[in-house]
Amino acid sequence: MVDVQTHTLSLHPCIPEILLDTTQETSEIGWSTHPEGGWDEVSVLDGQRRLLRTYEVCNSYAQRYNQSNWLRTGYIPSRGAQRVYVTLRFSVRDCASLRPPPARRHLACRETFTLYYRQVDSAMEAEEWEWSEESWIKVDTIGTGKSFTRDPGKGGQGPRMDERTIDFGRIHRNGFYLAFVDLGACLSLAGVKVYFNKCPATVRSLASFPETPSSGDGGASLAEAIGSCVIGAHLLGTTRLSLHCGGEGEWMVSRGSCVCNPGREGNEEGTECRGPPSAPWDLNYEVTGPGSVSLTWRTPKDMGGRADIMYSVACKECVTGRCLRCGDGVTFRPGQVGVTQTRVQLSGLLPGVAYTLEVQATNMVSEMSVEQPKYTSLNVSISQSVPSAVPIIHQVSRSMQSITLTWPEPEQPNGKILDYQLRYREKADEGESLFLISETNTATVGGLNPGAIYSFQVRARTERGYGAYSGNMYFQTLLGGGEKSELSQDKLPLIVGSCLGALAFIGLSILLVLILLFKSKRRETPYTDRLQHYISSRGLGVKYYIDPSTYEDPTEAVREFAREIDVSYVKIEEVTGTGDFGDVCRGRLCLPGKRDIAVCIRTLRSGTGDKERGDFLGEASIMGQFDHPNVVRLEGAVTRSRPIMILTEYMENGALDAYLRQCEGGLSALQMVTMLRGVASGMRYLSDRSYIHKNLAARNILVNGQLVCKVSGLRGPLDVVGRQSLRWMAPEAHQQRKFSSASDVWSYGIVMWEVTSYGERPYWDMSNQEVLDAIDQEYRLPPPPDCPSALHLLMLDCWLRDRPQRPRFEQIVSSLDRMIRNPNCLKTVGVSSSRPSQPLLSNCPPDFPSLSSPHEWLEAIKMEKYKENFDKAGYTTLDAISRLTAE
Repeated sequence: MVDVQTHTLSLHPCIPEILLDTTQETSEIGWSTHPEGGWDEVSVLDGQRRLLRTYEVCNSYAQRYNQSNWLRTGYIPSRGAQRVYVTLRFSVRDCASLRPPPARRHLACRETFTLYYRQVDSAMEAEEWEWSEESWIKVDTIGTGKSFTRDPGKGGQGPRMDERTIDFGRIHRNGFYLAFVDLGACLSLAGVKVYFNKCPATVRSLASFPETPSSGDGGASLAEAIGSCVIGAHLLGTTRLSLHCGGEGEWMVSRGSCVCNPGREGNEEGTECRGPPSAPWDLNYEVTGPGSVSLTWRTPKDMGGRADIMYSVACKECVTGRCLRCGDGVTFRPGQVGVTQTRVQLSGLLPGVAYTLEVQATNMVSEMSVEQPKYTSLNVSISQSVPSAVPIIHQVSRSMQSITLTWPEPEQPNGKILDYQLRYREKADEGESLFLISETNTATVGGLNPGAIYSFQVRARTERGYGAYSGNMYFQTLLGGGEKSELSQDKLPLIVGSCLGALAFIGLSILLVLILLFKSKRRETPYTDRLQHYISSRGLGVKYYIDPSTYEDPTEAVREFAREIDVSYVKIEEVTGTGDFGDVCRGRLCLPGKRDIAVCIRTLRSGTGDKERGDFLGEASIMGQFDHPNVVRLEGAVTRSRPIMILTEYMENGALDAYLRQCEGGLSALQMVTMLRGVASGMRYLSDRSYIHKNLAARNILVNGQLVCKVSGLRGPLDVVGRQSLRWMAPEAHQQRKFSSASDVWSYGIVMWEVTSYGERPYWDMSNQEVLDAIDQEYRLPPPPDCPSALHLLMLDCWLRDRPQRPRFEQIVSSLDRMIRNPNCLKTVGVSSSRPSQPLLSNCPPDFPSLSSPHEWLEAIKMEKYKENFDKAGYTTLDAISRLTAE
């Protein structure tokens, strides 16, 4: 126990809270002035050549003597302030340097001005103001010790800035106004900073005190803050806990004291009472082999204020209601007592026996507590329903970028093998593993690095789920380019047998595909089974997209493709908006041993149904399969606590359409092309993995602090596209519900138009039906103002009605790369206007028989600005124009 009876402290520096600050303002401030011709708001350059906004007045030559020139700020909320500080930066002209006009013997010149304030409960309208001193409270008359004589251009010294801080109070209303009154000075008010001091929230001697504004009386006056004992502590005696905030925002005097409850101990800093931890939670187990399970749990929600948590695992056999300690045949790895990890491997368990596993958490304070350590239990019963582990993996062939592997069926399949999951990663890489699904016991893994060593594991799946992974097997790709592949001759019988099995499987697969296609046509659903995602690419080793809706439990898909994050590592800092499923927040991910990173946190609102939960988790399962610098990266998911969360990388500039509208006119053509290149690169990556976006638009592109654009809004293939997306949809997508990479290309062309128009709404205020009719009649969007012609031509290629004629994303990336390498091609722009007189452009050729002159022809093809050039070149008839050639 620490006694903190009355004594003086100096704990933390004050926290100034800014109420108003114009010292760095560059845009219009917009304060009120009276009368006209008094104060003027102007822009000036400071000593570092930075643009600043200031207010200036110089009425020394005014005919009216003692004219009051008022300058009033806007409404300033007090935010709980009791005493307010005002720091002024200003300069005043020396009256001695001013000469009176010829008709007057002296000047009405002063070198001071006056500061007033007025307290109000809310902002006041302009007609409510009275420009008289009776309605205001005077703070002080302000003079200067640094007046200047004349302008530097006339050989004298320039303006010299003075800085003065004054305070006033007590503030007892919701807000206030400030007023600066001049009576004949030549002065410049370069900056006004209004703030008040606060004592920061603090914990001292086991007592917690809230953030407290300084006293409104200033000087040595104190503002009292009432404290409370921290968790696990209680008040000692009857003296009330209090701490006092001084006028300068520093804690000064403390009264009262707290002491830890029995069974707890205080830390050296006196900020908390440490106690025993709560029970571990979220116990889970996974069968890893015959008689073996992997038991996992999560750290206690209440760590007791200490990090030295240890766990003990108890095993009991329960038969006919009686539970006895497990026999010596059950082993624990790494141990049963004093475990510091949150995972234990149990072996020697018998099938069909009901076991109860208990996990207990303790720390160094547990011995002091009179209570028994907290524990959590889990009932476990194992069987041989899942396949046993695959015994071995063989290498069939290899090249510089691929390895072909094969393996035997598990010794105990325990049912029909549906498919195998291959897990692999480069041996020297500490990152996440990659996965490949194969329906046969042979697979080719591609996209590997030459000469690199990879570790491989495989497991089988039946209707009951996945079995255990095989042991790690290491294989190396070829280093040189001379030998394309090598075949293991001693595995030839095995290969022949595998090929025969593959042929039989192909025949069965064709029959299954026909059945699935027939069913899909009846249901009008583009995807019905995971087989359709990879049947055409089986054995190629490409890491392609797998539809998470083919999993019966969406949580299973998340655990396959996304990293599970402990909710204790997630810190929500601010709710930034609301999404389709719940709140969207900004926060930080604080993983042990790694640097904290900013993340975007999307939460699933409570009370949602199974479908919404499945759709929400499906997004995480989809994002977890992709890894590309232009696709939003999934950091992980929280599924074992509530609310369920999806964590993605934080994109500072938000959605592309909103960002474009904020910086209208502020991007160069090269910057636009670079941003569009990022979007096309991300879509090329998704298209190569057979993923169709279906909802590509600028609102689904996110921009980070380096203006890198990343594709987001990844949904499952069964998600319905709303009517708000019709303006971005290809004709075949709307009319026949045929979505493909080519329909995504059409949408990409609309995104190009959005970027070059700085977030303009495609087709403006036309209705959806008018848009569909115009597209059906071969009308297309015109180039936005100052849009490079090369970009608009690429847009028109994306909007070709014939799908095979549209460019692929790979070709789009190549075209944009050429523009980046040759920026001069971006200097040619189309006709610039705020909005074309003809809303849309038609791809149909103009009706030449109806044209009577070259000028009409140029107008028909939107090239009227070249009329003078054609006249000078002698092309004055349509006959002359018809003989023009490319040369």
